[in-house]
Amino acid sequence: MKLLTANFVQCTVKSCASSKDCFPLHFDQQSAEMPLELAHEDVDFNVEFIANILPRIEWRALITTTRELGNNQLPEEKPDIVNPHAEENLQLLKDLHTLLLETQIVQGSMRCANCGHIYFIRDSIPNFLLPGHLVQ
Repeated sequence: MKLLTANFVQCTVKSCASSKDCFPLHFDQQSAEMPLELAHEDVDFNVEFIANILPRIEWRALITTTRELGNNQLPEEKPDIVNPHAEENLQLLKDLHTLLLETQIVQGSMRCANCGHIYFIRDSIPNFLLPGHLVQ
């Protein structure tokens, strides 16, 4: 699962639908059952894609997620990129590309802060299927 994906998913438990605590899901680095494993996967850099996805990113959630993963490098405020091809913006966009598209979560778990449900990630695939008692 690409780190970018984590910025677009929330808890699927029905009772969490009205809670602001169902997003973002939190990565559990201390899980003995499913230890967190990250990998780097090369992806061609596309400046337009990164510049166009940036407004759709929930920045506070991204900061929360990256800090849980041990990365404290993001600026507190979402960058406002007017000209993505300008030299002063390229390094930031490349860094965001590396973080969002090349950082792969191979294994681990995400936890809902509202209900505590844990979503496991195996072979880079998050399991969002719920047991029957949580669907209703």
